[in-house]
Amino acid sequence: MEGGFVMRRLALATFCFLTLVVWAPVASGQARAQASANIAAPTSEAKAAKYMESVRRQPGLLLAFLQKMPKGGDLHVHLYGAIYAESMIDWASEGALCVDRSTSKLIHAACDSCEPYKNKPSVRCAYQDPVLYGQLVDAWSMRNWHREEESGHDHFFATFDKFGPAFDQHIGEALAEVASRAAADHLQYVELMHTADGAQAANLGSKVGWDIPSDGFSQLRDKLLAGGMADLVASVRRQLDADEARKKEVLHCGTAQAAAGCDVTIHYLYQVLRGLPREQVFAQILLGFELSKADPRFVGLNLVMPEDYYVPMHDFELHMRIIEALHKFYPATHVSLHADELWMGLVPPEGMRFHIRESIERGGAERIGHGVAVMSEDDPLGLLREMAKKNVLVEICLTSNDVILGVSGDRHPLPVYMNYKVPVALATDDEGVSRSDLTHEYLRAVETYGLSYGDLKRMARASLEHSFIPGDSLWSDGRESRRAAACEDDKAAEDRVSPKCQKLIGASERARVQWQLERALAAFENKF
Repeated sequence: MEGGFVMRRLALATFCFLTLVVWAPVASGQARAQASANIAAPTSEAKAAKYMESVRRQPGLLLAFLQKMPKGGDLHVHLYGAIYAESMIDWASEGALCVDRSTSKLIHAACDSCEPYKNKPSVRCAYQDPVLYGQLVDAWSMRNWHREEESGHDHFFATFDKFGPAFDQHIGEALAEVASRAAADHLQYVELMHTADGAQAANLGSKVGWDIPSDGFSQLRDKLLAGGMADLVASVRRQLDADEARKKEVLHCGTAQAAAGCDVTIHYLYQVLRGLPREQVFAQILLGFELSKADPRFVGLNLVMPEDYYVPMHDFELHMRIIEALHKFYPATHVSLHADELWMGLVPPEGMRFHIRESIERGGAERIGHGVAVMSEDDPLGLLREMAKKNVLVEICLTSNDVILGVSGDRHPLPVYMNYKVPVALATDDEGVSRSDLTHEYLRAVETYGLSYGDLKRMARASLEHSFIPGDSLWSDGRESRRAAACEDDKAAEDRVSPKCQKLIGASERARVQWQLERALAAFENKF
């Protein structure tokens, strides 16, 4: 009896042992497989990145991918340069302008008839004259430009004197075109450079003159303020009201037929023409500061015109001193500056040794436009480290730098900036004149420098983090790597937003636009 019991116990133990031996590895393997699946399950971002890698060498599919990718903001775009020639031909025709066949310049005059031998036909004639139409598009843009026959620099900057009158009474339409193209490029924001007063500030500067008293620039500022600057600010604001109303009308904003461009947020940088005489430049810089103080649509200022021209080179340090002095009266005003849109041979070597550093340290620039000649600056590596430490973003305009300066590929400093952790964002500069858009800037960057999806995503986020949109940021560290505490647990892919995150988004225009990008990125990545 006892022996039978022992035998049965032994048999049961043997069975349990064999069961454990046979099934334990299976169960353990299943657990490991499940754990491995949980760890290795690719995120939507990883799937999007993997897809981009799969089409990296298929330009058509890569372009389609990049076109749909949300891109944040375009921080370096000039209003007049953003418009395609075809639109300007239409506006010039509506304005009954003539064109000088020999120069392709628009003129206000009594127009000749449309015969080919007439020198000043109406722009309307171009609709029936393919040769004239093509001539205008080529003259007003970089289309059919051949670098072996003509300087890209000279052709590019000459376009603005030719088509300028086309914008008369058509700024609203121009804003609508910018917004529409931005929406098509899946942008959430555009920071538009615009000399919104025409020549009024420059004229006021000429009237007041250049009489610098012993205490520097403050008394000259007082003279301009007393001489009518406040009226000029009010005039610009009224005109912008009218132009934006026209933009909304063109895009049918607020109606059931509203175009996608209605959802693109636009702010303005007042655009100072730095090639003018010093008294006019001073007045324009002052207007830029005054506008940013008076109107939230103006979020800062920038200095434009070719950096290699005589006045911008000769007066560069003076311009930095003016901005430095006036900034003390307007500490909240943001500044982005063109600097080192230069290359060896365009100016003497000493002209490329200090523009970026002076723009940051004296001009107070929070962003640098172009920065192509950074490696020609004094102590370039030290400058790069300083830019990274101060979190100064560089607005990278690849197509523009290629056609104007002839700088592309390995000669362009984009990889250097990235290697030194200087924040960068791709921008269009003058997409109408260059015949490009931000999608093709992304395409050029990927094909030339092998950028990853993660690189592009960081640039898109950086464009909004370094924008001058007012309000608190969605990011707590200024470098798009850690969410603000209010939104750290919220998932952009979900429709729900926590009350504390909603409070941040509702109170801050910057956070609202940044959250729009996060939502758009989540929706884009979920498709993969």
